[in-house]
Amino acid sequence: MRNDDLKFGLRLPTFALGKETADLDQMAEYLRQAEKMGFAHAFVIDHLLTTPPAYACTWLDALTTLTALAARTSKIKVGPLVLVLPLRHPVSLAKTLATMDFLSDGRIILGLGVGWGAEEFQTLNVPTKNRGKRTEESIEILKALWTSDHVNYHGDFYNVNDLTIDPKPKQRPHIPFWIGGGMQPFEVVYGMKSPDVTPVLRRIAKYAQAWIPHSSSSPEMNRKDWERILGFCKEFGRDPEEIEIVYSNFVYLRKTGDELSKVRSFFAKYSGLSFEHIQQNYLVGTPDEVARKIKTRLNATDGMDHVVLNPINWELDQLEAIRNEVIPQLMA
Repeated sequence: MRNDDLKFGLRLPTFALGKETADLDQMAEYLRQAEKMGFAHAFVIDHLLTTPPAYACTWLDALTTLTALAARTSKIKVGPLVLVLPLRHPVSLAKTLATMDFLSDGRIILGLGVGWGAEEFQTLNVPTKNRGKRTEESIEILKALWTSDHVNYHGDFYNVNDLTIDPKPKQRPHIPFWIGGGMQPFEVVYGMKSPDVTPVLRRIAKYAQAWIPHSSSSPEMNRKDWERILGFCKEFGRDPEEIEIVYSNFVYLRKTGDELSKVRSFFAKYSGLSFEHIQQNYLVGTPDEVARKIKTRLNATDGMDHVVLNPINWELDQLEAIRNEVIPQLMA
């Protein structure tokens, strides 16, 4: 059972909120406390622009923020969850991430996805049509540049000729790829028709060191997606044990006396989704209620390897409650 050795992490609330945006000292102190509490990793969301209806605000730049936070910590692993990979050129990204891994003494995780914000792609003049294929070519180039010298690669979108990246990442054989995707209520979260997720699941089976289901996916969706990933693993000759599973979701622990109207207005600052959707799919409730919801998701795939929780703000009492009141129930 995968749950026997669960690792716990955070996805940080690096919202860009004008004058209300947390500064580096506040974020670094929060992360140092998380490090002392034993959290294994910390991640940030990557979006160039506001992406309604899911989010009502945007975020600090992912890689810049991670570089700053890695310099203020010593043990906790950090990474984007997830980086919109087709919006980056793989060669420059290989150099950036390898340097981050070198300077952080091997603490970078690359969470990645194909993206979905049409305006972001339009702004950067990247077509959305072939973003899946661009993602796969980028993964192959990143892996090659991190593990070899004099790399040659010729794809439909990227070409590399006799190229060597230095420094190489500290981690061997390379920085791990955590790939997000699968079924979810796309119409509600992204305002788009539900796509065929087969290419995503095949990509996970072929390349991922860890799979990250969508936060809004149901346990049944997770179960079906994992069964299909297992089938694709056979096709690619991969041992499914090589792929870890990550449960990631937003969390807000209700305090005694918290009225629902207060919690509703609190979420409206960050999300354009209905509060009914948030209550149903995100982790809003008492520590006992939240722990029960997480257990249901863990059991959907016969266990998971990582739980990554995304507090909505930087309050240390929320962090302490997660550590002291939720995690012990998941380890029992």
